[in-house]
Amino acid sequence: MFSPLEQFDVIYLFEDSLFYFPFLNIVVPFVFIIFLIYFIFRVDYEIFKLIPIPLQRFFELLVEFIFNLIKQQIGKAGYVYFPLIFCLFNFILFLNLFSLLPFGIALTSHIIMIIWLSISLWFGILCLGLYTHSVQFFKIFIPRCPISLLFMLICIEMFSYTIRAFSLAIRLSANIMAGHTLVFIISTFVLNITKMKFWFYFLGFMILFLILLLELGVAFLQAYVFVTLILIYFKEIYEFGAH
Repeated sequence: MFSPLEQFDVIYLFEDSLFYFPFLNIVVPFVFIIFLIYFIFRVDYEIFKLIPIPLQRFFELLVEFIFNLIKQQIGKAGYVYFPLIFCLFNFILFLNLFSLLPFGIALTSHIIMIIWLSISLWFGILCLGLYTHSVQFFKIFIPRCPISLLFMLICIEMFSYTIRAFSLAIRLSANIMAGHTLVFIISTFVLNITKMKFWFYFLGFMILFLILLLELGVAFLQAYVFVTLILIYFKEIYEFGAH
C-alpha cells in the first residue's frame, strides 16, 4: 500500500473462478483474525500446565486483567459478561495489531464494519435494560431538574444515549485511521530526508520506530477504551435505582 486510504478500496477476489463468489478483500483479514484467535487459545488450552509456560502466563495475565476490569466497573454482577468482554477485547486488539503488519488492513478503521458492532452491542444493552427493569428503564432519560427544563433535558438525554452507538465506532475508527495516516506521513518524510544524506537513515529509522511503538500502544489502548465504555453502559443497568 502506498497510502493508508488504499485500505478502503473494495476489491472482489476470485472474479474469474468458475463459481463466482463476491469475496471482498476486507473479508480476508476478518476471517484470518477469527481463526488466529481460535488457534492461539486452542493451543494454549492444549498445553495448559500447573506451572505455566510464558505463553500460558501471558493469557492468564490477560484473563486477570479483563476480570479485574469487569469487577471494577460493574462488580460481581458483571462476571456473567466475562466471555463477551474477553472475546470483544481480544477481537479488537488483534484487528488493531494486524493493521500494523506490512500490507495489513485496519478493519477497525472501516466505519461501516465497526459501527455494526457498536450498534449491536448498544442495542443488546438497551434490550437487557428493558428486560431487567421493564418500562421503568426509561426513567434514566428523566433527570432531576425544574419542570420548565424537563422536556428539553429529556430530549438531550435521549439523544446522548442514542449517539453512543455511533460514538463508540467513530472514536475507534478515527483514532486508528489517524495513527495510520501519521505513520504514512512520517514514512514519506523519512524517505525524503534519506535522499539528502546517508546518515539520515538512522535518524529516520529512529523516528519511525518510535511512531510504531506509539501505534502499538494505541492498539492496546483503543481495545481497552472500547470495552471500558461497554462496561460503563452495562453498569448503568445495575445502578438504575441511583439515577
